[in-house]
Order: sequence, then C-alpha cells, then structure tokens
Amino acid sequence: MKKIVKWILIALLLIVVYATWCVFGPTVSAPSAKYFYINTGATYSDVKAALLKENIVSHSYVFEKIAQQASYPSNVKPGRYEIKNGSSLLSLVRKLKSGNQSPVKLVINKLRTKEDLAQKIGKNFECDSTQVIDFINNNDSLKTYGLDTNTVMTIVIPNTYLLQWNGGFKKIFLRLQSEQQKFWTDERKQKAQAKNLTTGQVYTMASIVEEETNKAADKGLIASVYLNRLDKGMRLEADPTVKYAMRNFALKRILHGHLAFNSPYNTYLNSGLPPGPICTPSATTIDAVLNAPSTTYLYFVAKPDFDGYSNFASSYPEHLVNAKAYQHALDSLILSKQQK
Repeated sequence: MKKIVKWILIALLLIVVYATWCVFGPTVSAPSAKYFYINTGATYSDVKAALLKENIVSHSYVFEKIAQQASYPSNVKPGRYEIKNGSSLLSLVRKLKSGNQSPVKLVINKLRTKEDLAQKIGKNFECDSTQVIDFINNNDSLKTYGLDTNTVMTIVIPNTYLLQWNGGFKKIFLRLQSEQQKFWTDERKQKAQAKNLTTGQVYTMASIVEEETNKAADKGLIASVYLNRLDKGMRLEADPTVKYAMRNFALKRILHGHLAFNSPYNTYLNSGLPPGPICTPSATTIDAVLNAPSTTYLYFVAKPDFDGYSNFASSYPEHLVNAKAYQHALDSLILSKQQK
C-alpha cells in the first residue's frame, strides 16, 4: 500500500512539474518573421489558429486554459507583437491581452510620388496601398487639413517615425501632420514670410533643389537662383520638374522635345512654382531655401570637372560660357568612352 501511495505521489509531482513547465517554461517558439500579427477584427479563434499554424504554440490545451483564465478571448487586441523564442505561454498571453505591441520604424527619406508613399505605408502597415491612395487622392478628405491632391505631400517631413502597425492610414496621416506642425516653428515661418513664400511654397521649392543637387554647399545658391527668377517673373525652367511631369526619373539629359511636355508641373511651360512638390525634401534642404543667401544669380550649370558642384552666373552671356565649358567636357567624356 505504501508503495502505491508513493508512486501516486511521484506521479502527481511529475504532473505538477510538467504543468508548471507548460505554463512557465520556455515553450513558445518565435515565428520566422519575428513578429506575430493580429488583424483588426480578428477573433480569439483566429488568433489561436494562427498561433498554432505558425508553430508559435505547441501546447494548445494549456494555452487555451491560460487564455480562458486570463479572460483573453474577450480581450483580443490587434497589433504587431514581437515573440521571443523561449518565452512562456503565460507571458505570451499577457502580452497579447495587454496590447503591448512593437512599433513599426517607418524611415522616410526622399519620396517622389504619392504612389511611393502609398507603397511604403502598404508594405509596413496593416492598411494597404490602395487605402492610402484613396485618401490622399480625395480632395474632400484633404480639405479638412488645408491640403489638396497636389500639396498633400508637403505634410511629409523626412524622418524616422515610430508608429503602431494597425489603426488605418488616417492615424498615420495625423502623426505626419503633427510632426509637420512641430517642424514649422515660428522662426521658420518668419523666414518663409520674409521671402514672400508660404511654408508650402518653401517646401515645393526645396523639393526642386533636392532634385538638383546633393551638395549642401550649393543648395542655398540654387535656391537663390529660383528665388531671383520668381522675383523677376522669369520661368523657373527647372529640369527636375520635367522629369516629374513625365514621371520619367531615369532621364539623364533633358532634350528639347521633353520641354514641350504638357503638364502644370513643367516649369519650362508654366510660370511660378509647380502646384505641389516633386519629392519630399530633407529638413536640411528646406532650411537651405529658408536661409538662401541674397545673390544676383539667375543661372547655374554643372561644373566641367564633374565634381557635382555648379557654376553660377548673373547674366545669360556669362551662363553661356559656363554651359559651353560643361558641354565640351561632357562631349569629350562621351567620346573617350566610345573609343575604349
């Protein structure tokens, strides 16, 4: 009899140890993608099935019991959850129930089109690119924010954003707007006003400068050229606006035929700034426009040594000399490559 009792006690002990290990032990396996996603509107059954399918949970019975005890089935929260390999079922349930999801790091550098933004958002968040496009192409939606389909990209200040994976694009849009409002300090607004530009116009001009050069030393000078042209009523005649109008960003040289492309963004055909930005300029480039020096420059062309910098001129005859020097250097470079 004592032996039977002994074996019963050992069995019970083993059961307790096993049960404890199932609850508190390192039984959870991390998914291949590191994160576990719960879509908006998902039910507890959906979550449980997905956990089993992705082999995150192997002890479905124990998981079910813990989940029921924690009242998780009625507290499912959508989101993006980092699942660490070797964590316990108890910690898993607690994380999912609390909604303690991992934010998405959205890095925005230079984007050229609304479609680029939609693709980036759709790739990284629950909302798809179609939802983004529908929102930013709807003037009725944008009117509330003082924007339209041409100016909507001025809301994007390139930066790194930490955002929740779920919640729809409007939530992301409001975050972008909040960052935009923080960026446009009173000092920056005053500088824009001093140049007779709105903040949106500064952004649009900066987008052209951004496409013209990556040399910080030239950005303010190029901005001064365009500011001077605006003041004199001259057309900007900015090559990057033609590329944007044609949606052909691979163009290496703008030829005479390209200049006739009919678009409000083509600054060879239309006076003033284009109706909206042609890319999302960096904060550095925006500040270069705001701090552009006072010059008499009206023209610029790449230097003939191809170092990425430009030669600037105040008169057209002076510009022609610079342009011919660059063209001669370019022709010589092309010829030397052909002879190899």
